[in-house]
Amino acid sequence: MAAPIGIFLCRRNFSSTAGFPAAVFSIFRYKRHDDIGQRWRETGCSRRWFCHGHVPDFQPKRLNLEPDKKLATSAPIFRAVKFSADGRHTRFDIRKPALCQELGLQVRDLRFQQQTILQPRDTAIIIRMEEIKAIVSPDCVYILDHEEPRDQVLLDELKTQLEEDNSSPVAHLPLEFKGLEAILGYRISSLKKELDVLEPAILQVLTDLVEPSFMSLDRSKLRVLLQYRKSLTEFQTDVKEYVEVLTDILDYDESIEEMCLTDKITNSMSTSERDHLSHVDEMELLLENCLGRAEDIVNRVAEVKDLIEDSEQIIFMNLDSHRNVMMRLNVQLTMGTFSIALFGMLGTAFGMNLLSSLEEDPRAFWIVTGIMFAGCGLLWRRLLWFLGREVPPTRKWSWKNFKPSK
Repeated sequence: MAAPIGIFLCRRNFSSTAGFPAAVFSIFRYKRHDDIGQRWRETGCSRRWFCHGHVPDFQPKRLNLEPDKKLATSAPIFRAVKFSADGRHTRFDIRKPALCQELGLQVRDLRFQQQTILQPRDTAIIIRMEEIKAIVSPDCVYILDHEEPRDQVLLDELKTQLEEDNSSPVAHLPLEFKGLEAILGYRISSLKKELDVLEPAILQVLTDLVEPSFMSLDRSKLRVLLQYRKSLTEFQTDVKEYVEVLTDILDYDESIEEMCLTDKITNSMSTSERDHLSHVDEMELLLENCLGRAEDIVNRVAEVKDLIEDSEQIIFMNLDSHRNVMMRLNVQLTMGTFSIALFGMLGTAFGMNLLSSLEEDPRAFWIVTGIMFAGCGLLWRRLLWFLGREVPPTRKWSWKNFKPSK
């Protein structure tokens, strides 16, 4: 009862004051069984002073604006694998500021916010391909936050590329060429393997759906096809992001030159102009090769999506055909019902309690029954003929039939 009385007093005497909402809030923020007078006494002010709209300067705990002292202030730690120029690698943990200081990068360069990144910097190339995070510098390659079962193929490929007895086309080129070829090639290979698994599964589901021997569609297969189509759309998005990243670099010659870290760092002091142009051409060929392989995957995905759309059209046509059969059967049954009802009027007439001379004739029942069945059959056949007759084609419009109005 104390809480309603306090609210009534404040509303009656000081409802227009600014302190009324705060007074109500201060009352109801405590439990109902608490004594309001005890709460007023805890504020150190009288009730009259409280009800005149003067609310003590206190703040609820949930509105405390002091900064949380428990927030972590430590920098993130990367689990890194460092490959040297001869293919040797070491595993260690390193903080982001230390890694930036070692490579001469900014902290914002290692945020990896986008799913697909290929950004050249002054001293390194920052790469992110979905789960792959890598930094390529002129003298070493870093693989960050790797997972052992998943990225072991990448680590083996990178080690093979960096070995001295390697016979690949980029063996005589600087380190960044070898690292880029290994990482970009691994990404393309993983995308191709994913498509090789997804494409046969989709084709098998489409084959089962468009099979003409099936009179009805299996809803479970439609659900599976929907899931496959979502996976294919996500896969297409990943491939397009990869293609866009490579296209953005190939569109500008300055970006290709920035990818040649060794020539940029040496500032062409020990590298001749001919070697520099050769390195730029090699980098362009390397990126174009990866771009061509990615475009082939994009074309395959487009073909699979076209097959899905064509199969959907076939499925819709099959459903329309079944729907037309059901509608035709419904019309035939309706015509038969109409024929029976029409000639059933004879039986209704003879079933009335009216006397006629036909009741005494022994052949009247069979004659009337025969007329009813024969009339129903003939009328039904006539209606079916009307339903199945071909509509004469309309006259097609042509310029020869066109007569200008006078």
